[in-house]
Amino acid sequence: MNTRRRLALSVLALSLFATGRASAQAAPTEPLKVIRIGVATGGVGSNPIRHGGTTTALAYTDGAFEAAFRQDGVEIKWVFFKGAGPAVNEALVNHQLDFAWQGDLPAIVARANGVKTKLIAGSGVRTGLYLAVQPDSGIQKLEDLKGKHVALFKGTNLHLAASAALAAHGLKESDLKIINLDLAGGRTALLNKDVDAIFDYVGAFDLRDRGQAKIVWSAAADNYKYTRQAHLLVTEDFAAKYPQAVQRVVTTLVKVAHRYSQEANRAEVFERWGKTEYPEKIWREDFIGQPLRVRFSPLLDPFLVARYNEAAKDAHALRLTRKVPEIDSWFDRRYLNAALKELKLETYWPVYGPDGQLVD
Repeated sequence: MNTRRRLALSVLALSLFATGRASAQAAPTEPLKVIRIGVATGGVGSNPIRHGGTTTALAYTDGAFEAAFRQDGVEIKWVFFKGAGPAVNEALVNHQLDFAWQGDLPAIVARANGVKTKLIAGSGVRTGLYLAVQPDSGIQKLEDLKGKHVALFKGTNLHLAASAALAAHGLKESDLKIINLDLAGGRTALLNKDVDAIFDYVGAFDLRDRGQAKIVWSAAADNYKYTRQAHLLVTEDFAAKYPQAVQRVVTTLVKVAHRYSQEANRAEVFERWGKTEYPEKIWREDFIGQPLRVRFSPLLDPFLVARYNEAAKDAHALRLTRKVPEIDSWFDRRYLNAALKELKLETYWPVYGPDGQLVD
């Protein structure tokens, strides 16, 4: 199913959300028995499914949420979506999730269509984005992509990050021959020489190490403005019914972020992720030159707000949404602020400004 058709179906489903939400609000609050958390990746393996790269992933492998709610007998149900963010949106519309981890673009599409959620913590901020090309393509920089066939996973947070980077280097999407493929499909297309380049994550390193690709651009090395952003959100309905549970989830996530933001735990992080999608050495390379605090920050800082505001405008310009949704009030800092205060971590993580630079 192509992206425009998928988005159209999502819009149709999203338009029904308000009616279902009204009836849900009328129901009395019942004792909390299960918390359903959606994850915008399929991960690898089965029972448990494993994935890496974020504090939410670390919370999953640690069983942190399970431990936090065990005394109350609350089940934590994780749901992984190979269809990434758009599939998470469909589950939100169908009232199948309470929390979700996903990237900026699919969440913005949902917000533009009336899905009521709140962004409650960063989880996967300033995440890498890379351009991998055919080894003999002659492509050396983003500007060389004009007229080339390029694979891009549309509808995900790679999409807008790549679009923003291209624009900063004088290119529009229409200047390229973009092929909408998921990450696995893009790599296969590059190997088969069906495309000249792919925008990818750390999987690009695996191709490079096998001599099947050359990496010519890194978002983090260019400017953090072109990196990918992701978050943990909660539905407004769940937050209204169970605010204490939301607080416990956020506080638990902050504890996980704090533990793994400590450089003494760097080896443990990569050893653990080496058992997921990619080898340990690939994860290490993705984090070269970056303190763990930079990537594991839960902060909803000016940088993140600016990125989502820009992403909302870009999504509309690309005709992925019918309107530009309001963004600032989407960020609900109450739970995060309470967790940071309780754990005495108010100044632990670095704050970045809208320009992608560290705030002094």
